[in-house]
Amino acid sequence: MRLIELIMLAIGLSMDAFAVSICKGLATKKITLKECLLCGIWFGGFQGIMPLAGFLLGTRFEVIINRIAPWLAFFLLAVIGINMLKEAFSKEEEETEPGFGIKSMFMLAVATSIDALAVGITFVAVPVNIMNESELINTVIACLLIMITTFLFSAAGVRVGAAFGAKYKTRAEAAGGVVMILIGIKILLEHYGILIIS
Repeated sequence: MRLIELIMLAIGLSMDAFAVSICKGLATKKITLKECLLCGIWFGGFQGIMPLAGFLLGTRFEVIINRIAPWLAFFLLAVIGINMLKEAFSKEEEETEPGFGIKSMFMLAVATSIDALAVGITFVAVPVNIMNESELINTVIACLLIMITTFLFSAAGVRVGAAFGAKYKTRAEAAGGVVMILIGIKILLEHYGILIIS
């Protein structure tokens, strides 16, 4: 796998995290640099770690990962999406934190990076070839590229979502919940070859 292919792969992998980051921005009243960086670090970090984990696990656990991962991603995103819908139509004015806590971000980071775990397994079959170094070093560089790309898209996504969310709080949060659920469904459909997005 060459650099151009890797850049395209990194952008593709970051799209789910970008969409979820927009949803986080939609659901948050006040966005600061801290929230943007938090999303970037969580999503970027997991998108970088997961392919490396997949590469190190190799094909040993490929069948198990491919069978369970899409359903886990769907479940996590569906739970979060339904919760956002409930909050959007709730009569109570929420005073709680806007969902950037460790539990919330961990669940989202895992859900949006599970496909990156499978990508790491493909690095065993289709090795990354960026530099004249070992296969492991090339794979680490690829993971860093994926991490940086996702960090940038996720940090920007929060800001984009906040721009719309400030004006249309209830509708924006409801839309965010629907998007979360749709991303989960998309992951399942792609896994079973019903939906193919290049």
